[in-house]
Amino acid sequence: MSFTSLEPLENRSTLFAVLRQEQLGVLTDTLGEHRWDVDMQAGTLAFSSLHDPQRRIECRAHFIASIAPGPRSLLWGWAHPNGDPNGQAAALRAYGEANGITELTQPELPLLDLGDDPAAGVAQIAHQIGAVAIAITGRSPYYSSPLGGGSRAVFMLEAPLPPLTLAEALPSLPRLIGTLPLRDARTAVWGLAQHAGWQLEWSDAEFTGARLTDGSTNAATFTFDQAGRITGLQASLTQP
Repeated sequence: MSFTSLEPLENRSTLFAVLRQEQLGVLTDTLGEHRWDVDMQAGTLAFSSLHDPQRRIECRAHFIASIAPGPRSLLWGWAHPNGDPNGQAAALRAYGEANGITELTQPELPLLDLGDDPAAGVAQIAHQIGAVAIAITGRSPYYSSPLGGGSRAVFMLEAPLPPLTLAEALPSLPRLIGTLPLRDARTAVWGLAQHAGWQLEWSDAEFTGARLTDGSTNAATFTFDQAGRITGLQASLTQP
């Protein structure tokens, strides 16, 4: 399940969102086996090593939404009893009000069809909400926190991650292009460049190709067919 009205926003940031998730995974993997704890009052989320709790990564956390398969609903952080009505989730509401997107302005949304595996359906929605939050706020990465019983909370994190570079992204891009359901590949590539702070140059007025650079000597060139699907990716990688 996904919210149809949110799909354009999700599509715009999904490549960047997944690459930032992978960066976060690399960071937390340095702790080995670890746990996460959130302090809603302090607005922090911390990852701590199970073998050495003194080794921890603490992030400023912005509560975006909770998603529960029991009541089959999504509750936005600005409407949640433990949320901040003026926090980052409120930016999504303001965007919805300005652009006529009802799903971003209603406090609670029903989840009508979670499929045969409700927990997997909730996880899918959490990714959509995380990507939408990135598209609107520009913050990243998001973290989809399991709460038990298949429920999840979505947080935007201020994590100690370096800026995303082409050198880091290029090895993963062919896999992501082949597996992510990009509804508008050209917009997804444009969104990746925009969120990462890279430069994008279209090859022609028909947008049949795009070249991405990030200020280094590295570059990525995408080609698209008439339907806007990615037909090729050539990488020029000279820096590790």
